[in-house]
Amino acid sequence: MSSGEAFNSAVGVSIKSSGRDGGPMSDLTIRVDDHTLRATWTDDAPTTRDAIADALPIAGEASRWGDELYVRTPVDVPAENARETVPVGAVAYWPQGNALCLFWGPTPASDGAEPRAASPVNVVAEIDEVAPLRSLSGGATVSLESAK
Repeated sequence: MSSGEAFNSAVGVSIKSSGRDGGPMSDLTIRVDDHTLRATWTDDAPTTRDAIADALPIAGEASRWGDELYVRTPVDVPAENARETVPVGAVAYWPQGNALCLFWGPTPASDGAEPRAASPVNVVAEIDEVAPLRSLSGGATVSLESAK
């Protein structure tokens, strides 16, 4: 994944499901400009999901690569059920770049319309409605936090 153009729109994120101790995790809320998106944790990569949840809040300047945003994280975990082709709306951890990625359409690695990472990623959540991401014209400032 290569660096994309940056622009100054705020993206905030928070997350909800069951935690390792059976207690609730927060819903993943993603704010992009004036749009608020929701996402849900998946069980595809539970160790990665838990590591990301434990690292929250996470913030930084995101780069754009096709219809994908990615932001560096302090998380450092190996591949876990990793794959290159992901569903539209996937929130995934990129082990090769220690980054969290939001996918909403094709990337330069895609064959057709499916989102495809540059190298395998661990899918940890899925965004319910990605339409607002289609209006992005570059990178973004991304912050992830647990919902209150």
